[in-house]
Amino acid sequence: MKLKLLFCGLLALWIHTAVFAEPPDSGKYSALKNTVILIIRHAEKPDFGDGLSADGEARARAYAGYFKNFTIDGRPLKPDYLFAAADSKESHRPRLTIEPTGKALCLAIDSRFKDKNVQELADEIQSQPHGKAILIVWHHEKIPALLRALGADPNQVIPVAKWPEDVFGWLIQLRYDQNGQLIEAKRINEKLMPDDSK
Repeated sequence: MKLKLLFCGLLALWIHTAVFAEPPDSGKYSALKNTVILIIRHAEKPDFGDGLSADGEARARAYAGYFKNFTIDGRPLKPDYLFAAADSKESHRPRLTIEPTGKALCLAIDSRFKDKNVQELADEIQSQPHGKAILIVWHHEKIPALLRALGADPNQVIPVAKWPEDVFGWLIQLRYDQNGQLIEAKRINEKLMPDDSK
C-alpha cells in the first residue's frame, strides 16, 4: 500500500512537472520573438584609408531612404535599432555606412562589438530586446559566422558561405516567429547602385 501511494505521488509530481515546465531553451531566444534582423556589408571602400569611397558614400546616403521605406510583404518595416562593427585602425566603414540612416531615423548606432566578436553580438541580440527590426552593418568576411550565431545556415543565403570581396549590394533578411525561432533566411539584391546586378 505504501509503495502504491509512493508511486502515485511520484506520478503526480512528474505530470505536474511535465505540464508546467517551460520547454528547453525557451528563454534563450525570447528577445527574438516576432523580430526581423537585417544584415548588410559596409559600403564600398577606397584604395587607401579607413573610410568610404565616393561610391560608398553614395550608397550610405541611399541607405537612408532605402531603410526608411523598407517593406516586408508589402508592410512598412523601419529599423528600431542599429548595430555597426566597432571602429578599428583599418576601418570605420560599418559606422560610416549607417550614419545617414541613423540620422534619418533618429537612431543611435551601437558599435560596442568588434568585428570578430560576432558571438557576443548574437548573444546580446538573443537575450536583450532591441525592438522588432534590427539592422546590422558588418564586415563581409565575418557575416557567415554572424549568420551561424543567429541560427541561420550561411550556405542557404550566401554562395558557398563566403561573401564575395567585390559585392556590396546584398541584404540578408532573417525572420523569427512568436517563439523566437528562425523561420526565414534570404538574400535580397538591394539594386541601389549600378553594380548591384552582381
